Formats: sequence, structure tokens, C-alpha cells
Amino acid sequence: MEKMLAVVQRTPGGVETMEIGEWERPRATPGKLLVRVMAAGVNRADLMQREGRYPPPPGASPLLGLEVAGWVEDVAGESAFRPGDAVFGLVEGGGYAEYALLDEALAIAKPDEWSWLMAASLPEAWMTAWFNLVEKAGIRAGEAVLIHAGASGVGAAAIQLAGLLGARAFASAGGEEKLAFCRELGAERAFNYRETPAFGALLKDWGGADVVLDPVGAAYLAENLQALNPDGRLINIGLLGGSRAELDFGRLLMKRISLIGSTLRPQPLATKARLAAALRERIVPAVEAGRLRAIVDCSFPWTQVGDAHQYVAENRNLGKVALTMFAPQAG
Repeated sequence: MEKMLAVVQRTPGGVETMEIGEWERPRATPGKLLVRVMAAGVNRADLMQREGRYPPPPGASPLLGLEVAGWVEDVAGESAFRPGDAVFGLVEGGGYAEYALLDEALAIAKPDEWSWLMAASLPEAWMTAWFNLVEKAGIRAGEAVLIHAGASGVGAAAIQLAGLLGARAFASAGGEEKLAFCRELGAERAFNYRETPAFGALLKDWGGADVVLDPVGAAYLAENLQALNPDGRLINIGLLGGSRAELDFGRLLMKRISLIGSTLRPQPLATKARLAAALRERIVPAVEAGRLRAIVDCSFPWTQVGDAHQYVAENRNLGKVALTMFAPQAG
């Protein structure tokens, strides 16, 4: 049994529960590439899994990490990839390790000029943004989209995607630096949620929103419903502000609002493959052409994974945070 080094967690809890340790090295199987990980994205889903609030789906690696970039180490059977190819993509888990398995249907060739960190920062944020704004909300050119946590990885992707598709983006964030960041990415207007808790009336003054992308949940429900225009769509992708709230069905019915809950990780492979195709065919070329930006706020050596998690937990990032995975192979 071959071993590798990985971020190992024996019990749920705080950052102190993570350590670098030995783990069984995965093997390539038909349809799954073995990737030597060079960089891995850090996501709030990782923090939730670490705390025991977001268990991996059945059959997925229990190790943390949902997106990687690295070299193809090995393939099994027929494959469009060969050892030595540089790839990036979304994984079910196991990204915080020397080696990870990447479904070939989700693997994307890394452009030569891109850094590993840049490539590792794209899959989760951009596939989440595409899945929710395009497939779930069906945004159209000219519509107004309110994006909460606009300075986060998903938020930064969603603001830019809205602009790419001809929609108008509004954003919420905490602090002037983050508001400026959102506007720089293309948000028409942005507000500080710490200073504007009753933002529903503000959005109505701005013309209202046709779509709201919300990772907060319960704390924002009433204001989101007020902010939405008739036939609006509220897409909830997180529970940072709680999971229980009172729902005004009258407002929901009178405005004909669609309330949609959405998570990416449990989606079937066919759905993820469709999103990876959109990333490959629409997002990557736009980034290469300079129409979109892949934004890495900062990176941490994977031996400092606790510091990376703390940085994200404190909402300090503008865009994505990633880990560099350059440790020697376990003997």
C-alpha cells in the first residue's frame, strides 16, 4: 500500500484538528486521473467539513479539498490525457494532499501561461456561479442581479459572470476596500451590509433585483424578498446567517418569487461535467482574452493550512485563497 502526505483530520473541530500526516495514496481507475497536486483552492465548504457540518458525499474522499491543479501522474485505460499533462478541476474531496483523483470529465487543460494557483482558484467559484446564475436562475441580458458576499471567491466570479452575460450586478460586502473591489469587477452599485442591514428598501430605490445570489440564508430572507422584483429568483447557496427564518408567503405569492436552494458538491457527475464544459469553453477563453479575471487574494503553504482557514473564516480575502502543495513525497 503506497502512502502519501495529506492534511489529515481525525475528528471534527477547529483548525488545530488538522495536521500533515500519511494517508493511503489513491490509484488511477478508468475515467479517473491520478493528479500530483501542485495547488488546491480553499473554500468555505472546507471549513464547514472541518467543523463536521458538511460531510462528504458517499464514496468521496474524507480528506478536505474540492479543487486542484497539478500534473497528471497516471491514467488507467483509454484516456484523452497522458502523464505529464497539466490540468485543473473540481474533485469530490481529497484536494489537500500530494495526490488526488480527478474525474476525466471534469479535467481541464491548464494554459501554459497560468500559474498553478490561478488554475486551482477557478473550478469551485466559477462552476458555482455558472450553475446558479445560468442554470438555476436563467439570468438574461438587462436583468439586475444582487450578489451577497461580493468580495468572496464565488461573489467575485458571479459579478463578472453577470457582466459577461449582459446583466447588471449589485453587490453587498463588508468594508470600503471590499466595496471598491466589487465595483472594480463590474458591480454597478455596492453597499456595506454592516451599515445597511435593511437593504431591501435600498435595492428597490435602485430598481430592484431580478435575481439574488445569497450565501447568508435566514438572516437575509425578509430583505431579499423585499429587494426582489416580480418574478424574481432567490438562489440560496449557504447558511452563514442561519438556517431558520419566518417566510412571508404573501410577499412570495404576490411577487411570484421562486425560492431555490442549491448546492454543487452532491450534484451528479453529468451535471458537474456540463459545468466543467462551460468553464472550459466559456470562462477559460474569456480569462485568456482578458475579459474576465481569476483572482487569487493570497496563498499559504499547505503546512499552514490552519492559517489559511482562519484567514477565510475572518472574511479577510478579496477573491480566492489557495494552498501551495510542494511537500516531498511520503516514503
